[in-house]
Amino acid sequence: MKKVDVARKILSANEAYAQKNRELLTRHGKRCFNMISSPGSGKTTLLVRTISDLAGAVRIGVIEGDIQTDIDAQRIRATSAPAVQINTDGACHLSAVQVHRALEELPLDNLDIVLIENVGNLVCPSAFELGEDGKIVVLSVAEGDDKPAKYPAIFAKSKVLLVSKVDLLSGGALIDFDLERVRTDARRLNKSIEIFPVSAKTGEGMTAWYDWLTGQFAGTRF
Repeated sequence: MKKVDVARKILSANEAYAQKNRELLTRHGKRCFNMISSPGSGKTTLLVRTISDLAGAVRIGVIEGDIQTDIDAQRIRATSAPAVQINTDGACHLSAVQVHRALEELPLDNLDIVLIENVGNLVCPSAFELGEDGKIVVLSVAEGDDKPAKYPAIFAKSKVLLVSKVDLLSGGALIDFDLERVRTDARRLNKSIEIFPVSAKTGEGMTAWYDWLTGQFAGTRF
């Protein structure tokens, strides 16, 4: 009986579409980043504030991944930014073929950057390349400071770590979160990862994140 490596076959098929996405984005000269986090980390809130604050300077399009509903896509569209919803109907990650179809729906020629908000999960999305320029992992302080150690793959692969909801650490809040532990553990896995502690609520740290994002216009694709 012939043995078939199903996982390898799935990843190989996904990579073929990821390459198509890279080629499509290159033809249009656009940057694309894949945002990954646990549910409730604040990805959508970060996106809404980013799009609103950079309005008029950076044209951002969003691909929204969720198991069900278009609640987050509606929040993005309320900023006047284009958003394409992908519902996975139970799958814990987006696939490259799904992203390919969504890219074809976005007005790429009128955008500077495409941001993919992946399904809330720190494990599955890290294994599936989508043709992006890089991954951005979001970790909220409410989740705990042990996540880089417990879920190393996504932190090892990401270009940026956004530590969100840092406003919860001020004012005597009862949250036990060691930011230096996160920095140390993340950089042990990935020496080049950029780390930005941010709050979409207060605006703390957002300028540094914006500087990094807008800096991606220069140069060639990674």
